[in-house]
Amino acid sequence: MHGQYLEDDGRARTDEQGGTSGRGGSLRTGGTPAAAPRRRHDPGRRGRLIDVAIGVIAEYGVAGTTHRRVAAAADVPLGSMTYHFAGMDDLLHAAFTRLAGRTADVFDTVLSRAGTVEEAGDAVVGLITGTTLNGSETMLASLELYALAARRPEFRTITDAWMARSREALHTHFDPQTALMLDALIEGTTLHRALSLDPMPVSTVRTAVERIIRP
Repeated sequence: MHGQYLEDDGRARTDEQGGTSGRGGSLRTGGTPAAAPRRRHDPGRRGRLIDVAIGVIAEYGVAGTTHRRVAAAADVPLGSMTYHFAGMDDLLHAAFTRLAGRTADVFDTVLSRAGTVEEAGDAVVGLITGTTLNGSETMLASLELYALAARRPEFRTITDAWMARSREALHTHFDPQTALMLDALIEGTTLHRALSLDPMPVSTVRTAVERIIRP
């Protein structure tokens, strides 16, 4: 028996070979009218597309990210992109918002484990030198966000909210001024280490953190 489903973009498909489908109705192989298509419920598709888009942005950059490329990477019909996103800006905004939120969540978790100022300082060193913020996909996609926000102010709401969350997590252990300086150190030193052929050693990172928290 052939079943027929509507994808999120409204296109019909069959679940076995042998039947034909289309927007205007369908016929079974034997010429008998097919039953009305049943829409496949896939509430998680938009979220998966956003996750896939982050990877596509990291691999191809904002300039090389297209609806077609994201759809292909997610193995969904191209029409799903226009069904779930109003346009490329909508997709980029959703992807970068998730990237920032996902990274901030990890940031919060790492700092929440610290029970003392000393442990919080160690956590900051770990954030700068570990893989939490330096994974290739996270770093490459973050660099694309920085460049996009620098060119287009409407995307700075994402970076601004991201910085605010970072400072809020740091406020748990440090006064506002110290939290601001540490946030800038984390951002800048992480970039330096990612882009340098001779990354700053961990011992130097630790010294920088200690000089801020114990001037």
